[in-house]
Amino acid sequence: MTKAFAIGIVLNLGFVIIETGFGFWTNSLALLADASHNFGDVIGLVLAWGASALMQRKPSAHFTYGLGSSTILAALANALLLLIAVSGIVWVATERLIGAAQPEINQNIVIWVAAVGIVINTATAMLFHSRQKHDLNARAAFLHMAADAGVSLGVVIAAFITRSTHWNWLDPIVSLVIAGVIFGGTWGLFRQSLKLALHAVPEGVTVDAVKTYLGALRGVATIHDLHIWAMSTTENALTAHLVMPHGHPGDRFIAETANEIERRFRIGHVTLQIETGSDQSGSTMPCKQAQGHCA
Repeated sequence: MTKAFAIGIVLNLGFVIIETGFGFWTNSLALLADASHNFGDVIGLVLAWGASALMQRKPSAHFTYGLGSSTILAALANALLLLIAVSGIVWVATERLIGAAQPEINQNIVIWVAAVGIVINTATAMLFHSRQKHDLNARAAFLHMAADAGVSLGVVIAAFITRSTHWNWLDPIVSLVIAGVIFGGTWGLFRQSLKLALHAVPEGVTVDAVKTYLGALRGVATIHDLHIWAMSTTENALTAHLVMPHGHPGDRFIAETANEIERRFRIGHVTLQIETGSDQSGSTMPCKQAQGHCA
């Protein structure tokens, strides 16, 4: 996916420079709003690319899980940047709407520049299409680029209408619509990445379903200290204590259970602690985590 990030960054950064220049030249707030959105996406792509590179680094004495969680932080930072961009667009568009007069805009230039944006954003979105179902960073990149293509299409349509009607107030209106589109697509990403950063259970995984599966295993009496969280945007982890009074089932049981959890729930890093409930002398040995706040 490194190549996809590199191509996407180069294409979109070049377009941001062009779109910003024409936006100031034509006095089009819609182009400038779209350019700011695209620039936020460039920053997001850079962050996601850097996080993907950090994810490949091996665990160390200081980072025993590696740096995979940097992909979650990148997705969160990307969402925050876009929300800040939305605020700026709304502020400027509102000021222009309540102004005394709307500036004249060369709609022909706006149409051609926005049309180029449709092509570039669509091509960039397709670079991430195949991975967006299983990687939050790839999904963020895909959604943003697809939304950008739709926004650029909206700018083209608005420019055609304004050219025919001379409704110059339509430009800031389109900017507000763009802001709404950005906010709608970003809020879900912000919530999801924030939840993962706080070690929430990843989407698509249900704690009750996991507990039901573990509880149905032969020899398992009870389950406690169950935790499920995301180690990165593509890797999930699980730890659990299984109480098996009839004795330890052996390493094969643990390996087969871990493999089945990965197959069923897409949780690849599984740690299971087997408890028989007593020590070698037969004395009861309750687990101190059994009565805690754990699932």
